[in-house]
Parts: sequence; C-alpha cells; structure tokens
Amino acid sequence: MLDREVVREFLNDKLQAFEIEVPKDIQEDSLVETFCRYVEDDYYEWLKDNFKSFFSHGDPDWDRIRERAGRVE
Repeated sequence: MLDREVVREFLNDKLQAFEIEVPKDIQEDSLVETFCRYVEDDYYEWLKDNFKSFFSHGDPDWDRIRERAGRVE
C-alpha cells in the first residue's frame, strides 16, 4: 500500500510543475486516494505479468533463477 502522504507531496509537486489546476470541487484527499488506487491497481497487474515472466508461465527455469539470485547475495 502506498504512503498517502508521500503521494500527496508527489502530486502537489508534479501538479505545480505542470501548472495543472485541480478543480475546486475535487478535494485533495479524494484526489490522493483515487490516484493511489489507480497506481495500486496498475502495480498489481504489473506484478502478475512479471510473475508469469519470471516463472516462465508455470515452467520455471530454476538454473536461471539461481544464477540471478546468486548476483543478489
């Protein structure tokens, strides 16, 4: 789950940088929450896609995974 305060700061900075004015009828808390949910939904899909690729669609190449894991340790 995203840190809402970090996202709030990020949005404020980016909106200001791009000179985007948020309509007055959209509350900042609602905008932050909506953006967080959007990112989290996209993040979950990204994780699912990468899981499939990493584990070769259910036929994992354990030698490749061991090799990659060895680079991390």
